[in-house]
Amino acid sequence: MSDLFGDASLPSAAQDEPREDAPLADRLRPRTLDEVIGQEHLTGPEGAIGRMVAAGKLSSMVLWGPPGTGKTSTARLLADAVGMRFVSISAVFSGVADLKKAFAEADKMAGAGQKTLLFVDEIHRFNRAQQDGFLPFVERGTVTLVGATTENPSFELNAALLSRAQVLILHRLDAEALAKLLARGEELEGSLPLTEDAREALIASADGDGRFLLNQAETLYNAKIAEPLGPVELGQFLQRRVAVYDKDREGHYNLISALHKSLRGSDPQAALYYMARMLTAGEEPLYVLRRLVRFASEDIGLADPQALVQCLAAKDAYEFLGSPEGELAIVQACLFLATAPKSNAAYVAQKAAFRSAKETGSLMPPQNILNAPTKLMKDIGYGKGYSYDHEADEGFSGDNYWPEEMEPQTFYTPVERGFERKVRERIAYWDKLRRDRTDG
Repeated sequence: MSDLFGDASLPSAAQDEPREDAPLADRLRPRTLDEVIGQEHLTGPEGAIGRMVAAGKLSSMVLWGPPGTGKTSTARLLADAVGMRFVSISAVFSGVADLKKAFAEADKMAGAGQKTLLFVDEIHRFNRAQQDGFLPFVERGTVTLVGATTENPSFELNAALLSRAQVLILHRLDAEALAKLLARGEELEGSLPLTEDAREALIASADGDGRFLLNQAETLYNAKIAEPLGPVELGQFLQRRVAVYDKDREGHYNLISALHKSLRGSDPQAALYYMARMLTAGEEPLYVLRRLVRFASEDIGLADPQALVQCLAAKDAYEFLGSPEGELAIVQACLFLATAPKSNAAYVAQKAAFRSAKETGSLMPPQNILNAPTKLMKDIGYGKGYSYDHEADEGFSGDNYWPEEMEPQTFYTPVERGFERKVRERIAYWDKLRRDRTDG
């Protein structure tokens, strides 16, 4: 079979035992599910995988998690644990012909009493039609499908496929798990040439990715460094890790959601952190500015009318200065929004007014507030009885501006915060004048 597939005649862990000169990450690949680090919530006795292995029966599943968390290793070891044939396909390199070949061989092996675990790496990269092609073989039990993805399955996989597979979430490796993984590497290769602080910095730089951590460690081993490096020297020696962030994927929406919620929660420190995460990962600054402008109207509104002004000024400043100088203006706008009084009264009012307009959109305004540019329109009453507010006491006539068939509505209710407190007082005052004049 091609290199895209595992050898059907051998157990998965034995089929490609790493060579002595193989990369460290490959040589440290776990040999049993007990050796998988950081995913005990799945592989432990009470976890979904642990229970399936104990029962000796696997269901199709999708392993969802960040890079370097053990998705491929877990799938291999699952096949070993229940005595299944392991076949691996990468959606990056495989096409329809590869899938047909895999299914045909699985059918043949099933006839000989050998069940197949089909592992599909990067399963989200198959298009919808290709994903549909899995369904009959999964339903018949020709294969037990184990897909791996770094993307949210809800967005990337067909609903029909998801309904036939259990989604299991692998966690990014925390500092304790990464330290344990690094210790295994040192048992094999010897102590790393690092001070304790540099060791912690190395673990932090991995950002939860075990494979990346071991690759960095191997770089250090290969360099034959004589004296232990401190954090500064380590940073100079190793390339800085680029943040994992796809602008059209879930990470993008997670961070913009976190930024928006932090702003709404009036936490300027957290808001700055998430905004920095986006910008340093390559997000388009104008996209961030558009989100800030939206926030200024949606979550602050008239509680501080300067919020929208600050955001638009930041956009002008960024376009004038460019990066990196202009990014300080974005920071200023972010801080202004986070520390401003909050109100969603304008947002709520918009929703209510739009809903009412759709329900009553054919009603005519009262004739007294209609313009009468022709004699006929004057003759039929357009503009008759209109009160010019500037000539009224208090500059307020108290007229009714609603259609005759519709009771006056209240869409906008200012909050008792910031500038909206004054707006609220004004509206209450006008309501009192209107009531007094109606009663009079």
